[in-house]
Amino acid sequence: MPTIKSLSLPVVALGLAFAATPASAWHGHVTHVQGRFGRGYTHDSFVSRAPGSVSVHRGTQTNAGYGISTDRNANWANGTYNGSVTHRLNNGDSFGRTSSLTRNADGTASYSISRTDRDGQSRTRSGTIDRHD
Repeated sequence: MPTIKSLSLPVVALGLAFAATPASAWHGHVTHVQGRFGRGYTHDSFVSRAPGSVSVHRGTQTNAGYGISTDRNANWANGTYNGSVTHRLNNGDSFGRTSSLTRNADGTASYSISRTDRDGQSRTRSGTIDRHD
């Protein structure tokens, strides 16, 4: 039967890295599952929030050596939003995207979205969204 353990030493270490400041918060957990014949995995998840921003980390690692880690970040203020997500695999490959959106003084909005594939190729799309009254 699998056993589950939560809230281990890495959580405490990460908690110190995300020391809470006024009006900010973080939380997270680590789960270890161990099955028969050495099968199992470890999953971790951490969230840090502050006014105008959020960061999320999630990762899964199997005992067989497969794994992925995902980091998402977003911040917003004064009519501007910036966000990113990066996925990393155990073999060293990574892929993700970044996006930004800005409200312009004339009522339009400018945007830019960049994607990076596992092979390192990047594509960017940008433009302006007209105001519709």
